[in-house]
Amino acid sequence: MKYLFFDIECASVFKNTAKICAFGYCLTDETFHILEKEDILVNPQGGFHLTDRKGSQGLVLPYEYKEFKKYPTFPELAPRIYALIQDPDTLAAGHATMNDVKYLNLETRRFSLPSFCFSFADTQFVYMNRIGVFNRQFGLGTIAEALGVQFTPHRAADDAYATMRVAEAMCREEGTDFPGLLAGYGIRPGRIENYEVVPPSSPAQQKYLSEVQAKKEAREAARQEFHRFFDREKRRRKKEGRLKNRTVCFSHLLEEDTDLSKRLLSAVFAEGGFYGFRAEECDVYVCFEGESGPRLRAVKERGVRLFTADEFSALFPKDPVQG
Repeated sequence: MKYLFFDIECASVFKNTAKICAFGYCLTDETFHILEKEDILVNPQGGFHLTDRKGSQGLVLPYEYKEFKKYPTFPELAPRIYALIQDPDTLAAGHATMNDVKYLNLETRRFSLPSFCFSFADTQFVYMNRIGVFNRQFGLGTIAEALGVQFTPHRAADDAYATMRVAEAMCREEGTDFPGLLAGYGIRPGRIENYEVVPPSSPAQQKYLSEVQAKKEAREAARQEFHRFFDREKRRRKKEGRLKNRTVCFSHLLEEDTDLSKRLLSAVFAEGGFYGFRAEECDVYVCFEGESGPRLRAVKERGVRLFTADEFSALFPKDPVQG
């Protein structure tokens, strides 16, 4: 078996287009001995510009379009790329490979070419499984540094080479080959076929996603319970009290702690206060110590009176009677 580590650079990436300007690859045998390493440069038929996820200017590649006009276009180079990446005796892999596969998919659609059809591994995903962290992405430089791999960034063939060395380092540490590394974590490679892309998956990732979903559902259930309690208890609001004509708002985390939030809400109503679910309209904001986020920053900017949950609780040493 051979391994094809590849990386793609694009002149520009938008929602429905990705104009590839470089397909870098490092082809090795199953012992990571390099057979070929090359940057296949492509005329992207468009200027060089990348935006970040918010649409603002992000990475601008250090190329001039005029330099690339002399290179073949993607349709002209596609047969060679198909042959490299779809070789049945070759395992394709990259770093954050879903991005590169998406770029290939967009280019084939752009030029009405046949869909790519191959399975692929992702060294970033392997690394995430190794350390058991799925709630963030890890850059190639971060992983390379952690594994003692050096590389020159932003040249496709060099990124592909560094990805290969990352895979080699992980295999060496675990005393296995690349397929064995994937099998050890139960990783199912990703797949592209008929223009449909399926990402890599693993039992550890599925467990993490299930836990995230369960926590999300528990938070939603807790907030629904708090809303129901609010609808019932608001009728009992007193006309007078220390919070008369004041609107109190709790942080989302506090609302989800229903034992505490219901007790404090009853105290608010017992002291003549109103409760609002919109932080931008409150006079008093209550949250747990150490919280952060845009809601808290917004109320601070407005000069709203802030209390921690403990501070607010101390204002009402006796629980109000709840009917």
